[in-house]
Amino acid sequence: MKKLLTVVVLALAAIPLHAAEEAPLSPFAGNLGNMVWTLVIFVLVVVVLGKFAWGPVLALLQQREEFIHKSLSDAKRDRDEAEARLKDYAAKLQSAQAEAVAIIESARKDAERLREELRQRARTEADTMLKNAERQIEMQTTRAVQQIRREAVDLSVTIASKLLQRNISKEDNEKLIADALKQIEATPRSH
Repeated sequence: MKKLLTVVVLALAAIPLHAAEEAPLSPFAGNLGNMVWTLVIFVLVVVVLGKFAWGPVLALLQQREEFIHKSLSDAKRDRDEAEARLKDYAAKLQSAQAEAVAIIESARKDAERLREELRQRARTEADTMLKNAERQIEMQTTRAVQQIRREAVDLSVTIASKLLQRNISKEDNEKLIADALKQIEATPRSH
């Protein structure tokens, strides 16, 4: 329809509006037969070009337009994907940072707990060693006191037998030692 309208407009433009007696020099100057043939040739050229030239040119332009639209949509899709990946990576990075902070905090708490356990264990071991040392001292003191008592009894018996200047039998001597030990053990201890 557009083509037909274009042809009609061009044909009307070719018809002179007023008849002049003197023919000016113009491309439309001439007789009506020339004008009709010119118009027919022009229409044939337009039809031939429309069929063989404009169709392929318009098809190429259409393909080019489709390629440009496809390229734009691909670029937009790629940009959207890149933005989505960037957001995903940013979220993963933030998650990893939060996880790293949590791991560090957990390690710090574990270290503090371990430090406290080691302190408690050291205190317990020190208390145990101190108690063992006190027990050893007490046992050694008790042994020393018992040995001193025996020696004191033996010394006392020796001194008493010399003082009495009498000869004590072995049985009497053992009886005196046993009695002396009982008396010494009966007396309260003072440390």
